[in-house]
This record gives sequence, structure tokens and C-alpha cells, in this order.
Amino acid sequence: MRAASPPQAGLNGRIRNSRWRRSAVPYLLLAPALLTFGVFKAYPVVDSLLLSFTTGSGAATRNAGVANYQRLLDDPLFWTALRNTGEILAIQVPLMLGLALLMAVGLNSALVRWRTVWRLGVFMPSVTGLVATGVMFAYLLKSDDGAVNWVLSAVGLPSVDWLGQPVWARMAVIVVLTWHYTGYNAVIYLAGLQGIPKELYEAAMVDGAGPIRRFMSVTVPALRPVLLFTVVLSTIGTLQLFDEPYVLTGGGPDNATLTVSMYLYQNGFRFFDFGYASAIAYALTLLVSVLGALQMRLMGEREK
Repeated sequence: MRAASPPQAGLNGRIRNSRWRRSAVPYLLLAPALLTFGVFKAYPVVDSLLLSFTTGSGAATRNAGVANYQRLLDDPLFWTALRNTGEILAIQVPLMLGLALLMAVGLNSALVRWRTVWRLGVFMPSVTGLVATGVMFAYLLKSDDGAVNWVLSAVGLPSVDWLGQPVWARMAVIVVLTWHYTGYNAVIYLAGLQGIPKELYEAAMVDGAGPIRRFMSVTVPALRPVLLFTVVLSTIGTLQLFDEPYVLTGGGPDNATLTVSMYLYQNGFRFFDFGYASAIAYALTLLVSVLGALQMRLMGEREK
């Protein structure tokens, strides 16, 4: 076999270089995003996992094994925060999603005029900053000169200590969350409703189905993937609840609105017990993963 001539060898080399450059270009374009993800996402996640097996801070940091996780099991304040979060979740998420679905059905009706204006008004609360929302409702719900108690007094009802009584404080947090996120979920449901073929409703009407029957037999099954998405997303968001109770009540009164995320914050940035705070974070991550998987299992479409 004859050796390749120098011009042919040079051509082969240029072809190989061209192929290498074409194959390297995607990785070069992805490199900034991958580097950013690694530095600001992956590294903190791994480092916090390692930190959850330590105790102390700074130069006094030492290995603690699984002591932080054992401490979680015996920490009554952690269980109080978990119970508060669960109670808010059990009431607020069904209430919010139910209202959002009803609002979406109303906004999708052909009988409603100025639907664009109404849709904008419904969505506006969700673009309000969480801290601004908390401050606004803190003034509205003040026990002495708040606007809500002023309205109650005007109609002859007794004033309510919204932020000073445990039960009412939790209700105040639920009201704020519902006000802020209902419109956001309503817009998601509205998009799903507009994707349902009208022929399904026409066929149901031919079969004699009334409005409620059409809603239960056509609308709800067609919105099943959207419902699953909002339920999982709302559950995760409520389990990570921090801003609203922090601004409204600071976790009080008597830890009645203390959530898991607030307790994590207190241990990490008030007591500087970063190892225990990291353990709380991973316990919350496990809880979110388990609940998300259960919801996907119970509500998700079964494979045929």
C-alpha cells in the first residue's frame, strides 16, 4: 500500500480538525451554563449534604455522623413546624385550586364580556412581590386600626386579633397565600380549558348531560394533567413556605405559624448551626420528594 501523498495527508488533517471543531462547538456554547450550574447549584447541594453530617461552625466544625438527623426526630420544635406546615397545606392548597378552577371556568365562558380585562385583574396579585404582599396584609389585618377589622366593626361584627391568636394567624397566612396564587393557577387552568375540543361538550349535550355532568365528565378528565401539575407545584411551594409567615407573624404567636423553612432559617442564620439547618433542608427535600411521588402515583395517568 502506498503512503498518502503530502497534499492528501494535509486534506485529511483539515477534515479531522473541521469535524473536531464542529463537535466541540456545542460543548463550548454549553460551558458557561454548565459552569454556572456547577458553581451555584450542584456544589452548594453537595456541600450542604456533607455539612449536614457536621456540627459547629468555622474552625470548630467537626464530624457528627448522623447526630443531626437523630436530633430531628427528638426535636419538638421541628415537629411543631412540620405540623403547622401540614395544616396550612391541607387547607390552603385545595381551597386555592378549587377557587382557581371555578374562576377559570367563569373566565372561559362566552357570556363574560371584557374577558381580557378580567383575566388581567385575576393574574395581577401573582406578580406582586411576596414581601410587599406580606407588608400590605400586615396593615390590613392589624387588630386595632386594620381595614379588615374596621369593615367588621362597620357591619356590627366583633374585631378579630388576626395576627395575635394562633388559629387566626394561620388563617391569615392561608388568606394571603390564596389571594396571591389563585389567579396564577386560574390562568394555567384557563389555558387547559381552551385546549379542550368543543366537540366533546357538544357530544355530551347531545347525550343529555347538564352543566354539572359536563363539568365532571368532560372538563375534569381533560384537565387531569393540568390538575396534577398544579397540585404538585402548589404542594412543593407550600412545603417551602417562608416569606408570608415571616413578614406577617415572624412565626408567632407561640410558634403557631412557624414553618419548616422558617425553622431552617432560624437555625442557620440566627443560631449559626449550619449542620443542623442542612439536615432540616434534606429532611424537607425528602418530604417533598415523597409527597410529589405519591401525588404522581395517585393522580397521574396510568400506563396502559
